Amino acid sequence: MKVHLHQAIQWYFRTPVFLRLFLTVAFFMIFFGAVIHWVEPDAFPTIFDGIWWAVITGSTVGYGDYVPLSTFGRVIGIFLIIAGGGLVTFYMATVSASTVKYERNLSEGKVDYRGSNHIIIVGWNERTKQLLNMITDYVDEENIVLIDKSLDQLGYQEYKLHYVNGDASEDKTLKKASISDARCMIITSDPSKEEHQADQISILTTVAARGMNPDLFIITEILLKNQVTNARRAGADTVIRSNDFMSTLFFHELYREAHIKPFDTLVAQLSSQQYKQITVPDEMVGETFKYCALSFLEQEELLLGMEQNGELYINPPSQSILKKEDHLIVLSNLSE
Repeated sequence: MKVHLHQAIQWYFRTPVFLRLFLTVAFFMIFFGAVIHWVEPDAFPTIFDGIWWAVITGSTVGYGDYVPLSTFGRVIGIFLIIAGGGLVTFYMATVSASTVKYERNLSEGKVDYRGSNHIIIVGWNERTKQLLNMITDYVDEENIVLIDKSLDQLGYQEYKLHYVNGDASEDKTLKKASISDARCMIITSDPSKEEHQADQISILTTVAARGMNPDLFIITEILLKNQVTNARRAGADTVIRSNDFMSTLFFHELYREAHIKPFDTLVAQLSSQQYKQITVPDEMVGETFKYCALSFLEQEELLLGMEQNGELYINPPSQSILKKEDHLIVLSNLSE
């Protein structure tokens, strides 16, 4: 309930100002219209008649086609006239000012996030933008919180996320991002820093996040190979070694066969397919790797390898026998 209320408030403040004011005034008039219909059903036969009277009276137009006859009805009319001439105007001015302030605070990352089961991404860069695009394309209703201290503001209507401005290694910033209720955190490397310094910041952020949420799944990007161990010690569940990955791509591009472009091929693959690790189905226990690979092909999935006795084997011998405790590495299509 709390999450839905927060999302409703977020939606309300993301709508244009004129629409917000219209919805507020409409609710106000419907309320008075329903009340006057309940008080004087003979003078106001339908709720719509009551709403019509409320709109005309509240706006001080006063056609006089519907008028309350009882003392109580006239008292309601007095309150409506006061509200229409004073409170509604005051409310419009107040809401307009507070709305503009709230919108500015949203853009500047000053508003606390109140949701749960969300993903926190640290660092605003091109990698983050591409990740957001993929999440938008393939995942429905994902709640994302961005933490970054370099942005003065971020258009909350342009990107489907909640922005928090601040240092992700500080407790107060992590609390604003509701880290205790988050399910996953992605820490990207700061491209404006030197590699060693960027890794230190990522590791420090990992330590802070792990300390505030022991159950949080943390993915940390590390640039230097000798810092991978420290990142794992800090509490990272997965360490992405982006420099190693790029160096491997450079090598394959440098020594590739004609007409084969490893980088384009890999990007196209990762943009439309995903890797899955699954336990060996009961009906495949004791079968050969070749037999299982053919079975997965019939399901339009590609069996790439397996994890056996703690070791990962990609494209193992076709006659390898699968055991119940093994895990399979499968490549399948992403579903929009």
